[in-house]
Amino acid sequence: MRMRRKKHLEEKLKKCTNLLEFPTVTKDYREILKDKEYLDLEALFGNDHPVRMEIGCGKGAFITELAKREPDVNFLAVEINRSVLCTACELALENNVKNVVFLHLGAEVLPKYIKPHTIGRIYLNFSCPFPKKTYANHRLTNLKFLEIYRELLAPGAEIHQKTDNMHFFEYSLEQYSLAGYKLKNVSLDLHNSDFEGNIVTEYERRFSSQGFPIYRLEAYI
Repeated sequence: MRMRRKKHLEEKLKKCTNLLEFPTVTKDYREILKDKEYLDLEALFGNDHPVRMEIGCGKGAFITELAKREPDVNFLAVEINRSVLCTACELALENNVKNVVFLHLGAEVLPKYIKPHTIGRIYLNFSCPFPKKTYANHRLTNLKFLEIYRELLAPGAEIHQKTDNMHFFEYSLEQYSLAGYKLKNVSLDLHNSDFEGNIVTEYERRFSSQGFPIYRLEAYI
């Protein structure tokens, strides 16, 4: 369900000091990637702690809780919907979380702003499955995006993915294989497994309460 535009959105966004907004992509993103504008992550966070990233952070419940649990890790939270992103920023501020920076941009242009091999882990939580085949290239586990993640990930880094959508999960497994990723800790029913430390997202709680199994995997090069 698409979130309605928040009232007084621009005014609220100005209060989100943990948010960086970037120009909307209006042409071929491959042309945009030619000119790099790398973020200085150490200056941005004020330290040299390892950096992880959630792509499609939604309303921010996952990344806020994760940041609270791991204060010695820096987190980048990426989201394209400004109203949703505003809610995520407000949640982090309410919880006095200092180690999360939110990025308003599309995943396809991340290599313009993030130096290669600097991200220690990528989280993909309940990404939109784009069920129509004609929109497959928008899926965040499409081969196009997996090649982008390969460029961003540090040696030995991983992608952690969760979804409730079986078909999207099967599609993702295929794409990881095509992109040369290896898989581990694959679960077809996360909540009935022995996995520890799971942070339940808003979508996850909703789908699980309706009886849907939650699928999870870890991918690495």
